[in-house]
Amino acid sequence: MSKISPTPPSRAIIIGGSIAGMLAAAAIRDHVDSIDIIEAHDLPEGPEPRVGVPQAVHIHLLHTGGAEAIEDLLPGTIGQLLAAGAHRIPMTTNMVIYSPEGWYRRWQRTTHYLIAASRDLTDYIVREQVCKDPRVNVRTHTKATGLIGNRHRVTGVRLSTAGQAETELRADLVIDASGRSSRTPQWLTQLGINGLTEDTIDSGLAYASRMYRAPVPTHDWPMISINADPRLPQPGNAGGILPIEGDRWHVSLMGAPGGHPSRDADAFEPFARTLRHPIVADLLQHAEPLTDVSITHSTTNRRYYYERLTPWPDGLVALGDSVAAFNPIYGHGISVAAQGALAMRSQLANGLTPGLARRAQRAIARPVNVAWALAVGQDIHFPATTGKHPNLADRLLHRYVSRLSHTATGSFHAATALTDVLTLKAPPTSLVTPSVLLTALVGPVRPQLNGPQFTPAERSLLDGLLRRP
Repeated sequence: MSKISPTPPSRAIIIGGSIAGMLAAAAIRDHVDSIDIIEAHDLPEGPEPRVGVPQAVHIHLLHTGGAEAIEDLLPGTIGQLLAAGAHRIPMTTNMVIYSPEGWYRRWQRTTHYLIAASRDLTDYIVREQVCKDPRVNVRTHTKATGLIGNRHRVTGVRLSTAGQAETELRADLVIDASGRSSRTPQWLTQLGINGLTEDTIDSGLAYASRMYRAPVPTHDWPMISINADPRLPQPGNAGGILPIEGDRWHVSLMGAPGGHPSRDADAFEPFARTLRHPIVADLLQHAEPLTDVSITHSTTNRRYYYERLTPWPDGLVALGDSVAAFNPIYGHGISVAAQGALAMRSQLANGLTPGLARRAQRAIARPVNVAWALAVGQDIHFPATTGKHPNLADRLLHRYVSRLSHTATGSFHAATALTDVLTLKAPPTSLVTPSVLLTALVGPVRPQLNGPQFTPAERSLLDGLLRRP
């Protein structure tokens, strides 16, 4: 009787200790024997800034679709976030939003929510759960310098560690979660794979952010957002206040070319005064700044269409910002990475079988498609946008969505249809179903609000602020 050879241990390599990389590890950990996460920098031991994540200083939202995906991948995560001080904000019940079409009502019926926390806290809670798994090994101060394999199969990566000779690490699966700095396009070319399609849409938006000590209790305090209106002749300025852990307000202000915010702390609150409504500036007058102002111009929407490539090598998958990076104003980056990781896990039901990588890449593209349509569908309408300009179909669609948004200021049905899509729980095509089309045609069933809507308890707190010397 011949002996059956034992199956050799399977290994996965994840390039990048980002939140996308950690979620990738959570997705595959039950399907491989070991995971090596390759990270160029140190990983903090607590909820502290991580090197190489400049966007962490700006507002981050975790929408319903992303929160549910993370909870599926790492059960208990949302509870841990809330226990650490994050806020669960029901939409639109605890949201004061001034859209280009008017103020949204704070409907008491809740369909979706968002989790509000600092990026540092969200990263830490996810990272802590992943890294305590004995199957996961993190190699810090190590860089991936290239792929091993050919145009049909990737079998590992080349690694560079400071002060050491370059080495090779073999694996059954390589996942690129290295973010906007991903080198996968160049590595594919080196493997002889050409024809990669890329889209880049840049509205020219710049961000300025800082933390404040909130002058009011942040529990149940609403998120406040003043959106830009691309139809106005002046630069499209926007801003928002997000209550986060530690009784803090995370404040981000955004400006289009010709009206960019500056790093000058003395100019931060005056810039908030240039928004379409002064509520953000009025509130900041009573809050205590805790940090300097951080600026970023990295708001370009950029996408690689890996799912269209033929051939696509077995053993290679790209995830998160490595596939598509979005203008952070829409708050979809983490949620899309989480949904992509969950989609990848669904393709692993039959193990590391031939064709897995291609199937996974196509599955990852589906949540990317939704977020991409939302981001680009808005950004192309700003006058300074480069990369694409709206055609007739884009303009007609924008007019329809604007009509639906106008309806949402006085219609719960319209507001729910929009939040279904914005929270990544439904595709944009859901906005053109017969019932939603009829709702948009009828228009708002309640009169528009003439200012921000606060509850009596919130108004009492605000009145108390105004009475302070």
